[in-house]
Amino acid sequence: MSKAQQSASPKAGGVAAAMSALILAVLLAALDQTIVSTALPRIAEDLNGFDDIAWVSAAYLLASTAVTPLWGKLGDMFGRKRLYLASTSIFLIASVVCGLARNLPELIGARVLQGVGGGGMIVLTFALVGDIVAPSERGRYQGMFGSVYGVASIVGPLLGGVFTDQLSWRWAFLVNLPVGIIALAIAARALPAASRGAKARIDYLGATILAAIATGLVLITSFGERWGWGSPAIVGLIIATVALTVALVPVERRAAAPVLPPAMLASRTVVFSSLIGFFANAAMFSVLVYLPTYLQIVHGVSATLSGIHMLPLVAGLVVSQSLAGRWAAHVDRLRAILLVGLLANLAGLLLLGTIGAATNTLVLSVYFLITGVGIGMVPMVVLTTVQNSVPTADLGAASAVVTFARSIGAAFGVAVFGTLLNTGFADRTHGLATAGGFDAARPDTIGRLPADLRDTALDAFDHATATGYLWIAPTLAVGILLALFLKPARKTAETPRTPEPAPAKDAVAAA
Repeated sequence: MSKAQQSASPKAGGVAAAMSALILAVLLAALDQTIVSTALPRIAEDLNGFDDIAWVSAAYLLASTAVTPLWGKLGDMFGRKRLYLASTSIFLIASVVCGLARNLPELIGARVLQGVGGGGMIVLTFALVGDIVAPSERGRYQGMFGSVYGVASIVGPLLGGVFTDQLSWRWAFLVNLPVGIIALAIAARALPAASRGAKARIDYLGATILAAIATGLVLITSFGERWGWGSPAIVGLIIATVALTVALVPVERRAAAPVLPPAMLASRTVVFSSLIGFFANAAMFSVLVYLPTYLQIVHGVSATLSGIHMLPLVAGLVVSQSLAGRWAAHVDRLRAILLVGLLANLAGLLLLGTIGAATNTLVLSVYFLITGVGIGMVPMVVLTTVQNSVPTADLGAASAVVTFARSIGAAFGVAVFGTLLNTGFADRTHGLATAGGFDAARPDTIGRLPADLRDTALDAFDHATATGYLWIAPTLAVGILLALFLKPARKTAETPRTPEPAPAKDAVAAA
């Protein structure tokens, strides 16, 4: 290393530029699912694929979850910057293919490729934060990304509606291109130079088994209700997933560079934090995915107004993410922050379990605010806790473990809450006469009922939603119990790799 390089001090502008690129990437990945979900009915109509339209979302989730651990490990081995640029490029190319798809199989195939890129973008972004900023500052910066998720959950459906109604559903994918190109340009210049870790053979067998486990988990959670929880397909997937999980342990112990290092998985901090992230994300996505639908059906607001009603939740999420990130600079406070966040989230779910058609807007806003505060305080503090417990060389693998757990948690929460909601609604509307296309398995068809039956159906959906949140609440109680026994590691003294400033003339000469 030259003297000029040794004397160069980190510049705030370099960190700001790098973080802006990473935030844009997370925004793209977070918006992708929420924008597309709004466009699914129009996609099914245009591509004549109503029976298989669920695969458009499931394909992305399956692929992004399956490749997360591999991206994290490869980043540790070959340098995170080059792999981040590669994953973002894959995501953008796949977005174009999605936007130009001529039929549903083409779209589903492109969504798999898009998920491969999106999974890399997310996990490498979180790991790169560990490269760019000091351990004591990671919580503050990671909090920014949590806020991005909250904003995307509200803005995404609105943008999806605008694109679908005013332009075309294809713009839900093509809009990624201009934003992604800007993110790529900034990242290529501002991210720290890629560095290789220890040379070792890639753990292909471990990566394959882990991808198969992720595939099984996503298929079980995404299609359990549709195929039947006791169906041969779901039971077979459960047995195969358990068997693969058991087989993964000896494989990773023998691997020279395991995708999931056994020593890391033996760490109480990593295991407990990942489980807390799983339960917190399950609760978070049951709220973010289903509350807008509840507002539209029970309170009769439009899709746009449902987003406006959700603003207190987003405000609570953004503010608590920011505050939690700043407090996380003090390692001794990490467990306290997690406990406060989980308790607030639990209180929010219990309050949502009391809502009804008669609940006025002000009361709903207070409940949403409390829920948002709880949601915002947990995810990135969990990630910071894990990153501070491992050496820099394992940041990618550690970030992948947490991201993997949170992804499965999100799929689990959406699937379980959806099952509770649909089952509760169907049970309470069995006695209703079929009228004009009403289907007890599809709450959106309530509007087709005669006026005298519509109130009964709305009450059934109202009750099923509230009961669903009461059933989800115990998952957070488990998270609270785990947090009580969590012992966050003190921040390491390792110096992060900081974005290098553009070389001055004297630096070039010295080199």
